[in-house]
Amino acid sequence: MRRPFFPVGLNLDGRRCVVIGGADDREAIEKEAALREAGADVARVYDPCELRDADLAGAFFVISTPQDATLSARLRALADRDRFLLCCIDQPRFGFVAMAAIAKAGPVRVAISTAGLAPRVGKVLKIALQRVMDARFARFVGRLAEMRAETHAAHPRPEDSGARRSAMIEAARGFEADVRFEYPAWFEEGDAER
Repeated sequence: MRRPFFPVGLNLDGRRCVVIGGADDREAIEKEAALREAGADVARVYDPCELRDADLAGAFFVISTPQDATLSARLRALADRDRFLLCCIDQPRFGFVAMAAIAKAGPVRVAISTAGLAPRVGKVLKIALQRVMDARFARFVGRLAEMRAETHAAHPRPEDSGARRSAMIEAARGFEADVRFEYPAWFEEGDAER
């Protein structure tokens, strides 16, 4: 089994990113939207057969959605040469980046990575988290952010950091999360034999 990838968030504000994938490719559409939400300068290549090396000039991050090993190998060679980050969806052996499943509410982002080995598990976790990270959760986080700003205004000096920390710990007291997993029968049966 491959080593786990190192989880990281990218600051893409103003950076050139390229998404390769057809006009009706749901994955490419979602990735383009997510990059734009992060402030990236996004270029889109709809037809991989028409991809020119120049289309990737100056790219910081490239995401390719077609399941095409020839294209992915070409992109990897270009990424090695031109030093851009590369994600080939569902083909982790070609890229440097495996996309995480993202659950989000307000400013909160929870990224789930299986290093490209079990994307369905990542999606199930994302859906479960997204269900509980609802509008009420977003309001709660927003109110905590307001309280943090109020606490900083009330205790602005560096030596007040202990008071600020204590106030925010107290504000979040009572917030709890509960997680439970269920497994398929084939796994339960096999696991019981171990």
